[in-house]
Amino acid sequence: MQYKNFEEYNIEVTEEVKDKFKSIISGIGEDLDRDGIVKTPERAAKAMLFLTQGYHQDPAEILKGAMFKEDYDDMVIVKDIELYSLCEHHMLPFFGKAHIAYIPNGHIVGLSKLPRIVDVFSRRLQVQERLTHDILECINDTLKPKGVAVVIEASHMCMMMRGVQKQNSVTTTSGFRGQFEKIETRTEFLRLITADLG
Repeated sequence: MQYKNFEEYNIEVTEEVKDKFKSIISGIGEDLDRDGIVKTPERAAKAMLFLTQGYHQDPAEILKGAMFKEDYDDMVIVKDIELYSLCEHHMLPFFGKAHIAYIPNGHIVGLSKLPRIVDVFSRRLQVQERLTHDILECINDTLKPKGVAVVIEASHMCMMMRGVQKQNSVTTTSGFRGQFEKIETRTEFLRLITADLG
């Protein structure tokens, strides 16, 4: 069976980005006609468009499409959500995990939508601090829960491959709204995301 790629790209934009990659590849001294490089500008263009597709997605609409009335008012946690993003300073990857919790206020949201929100904001040029804030505020503003918490732990290739070249460093950022601003609620959340409940 022949492999089929189901990703779709705007042809005009792809061609424009491909031309930019041709200039970059040529500019660093590589031969654009070399066998292994001939298709690289197109592949790189499609990869970049995929990795930044979050600019064209509306995270609030994703949440609104899966909100349900429910009386449940205890903490809901989705932890260890994989994330991959591009640092806006060097356009190198950073990757790690997001942990999200909210306390419903009359509505719950489909659990798969929280990782979707992480993906939408991750697939933009980002800094980890703003990524944490974007996810937090989107959930807070759209779902209007009694509280929301976001913690992100990530490794940054711009620190690992260049600059200080520290391979084992991990950056942690957090944000809390509503009931999670209370120390006891925040402590319970932090305990649960670090606990091995298996």
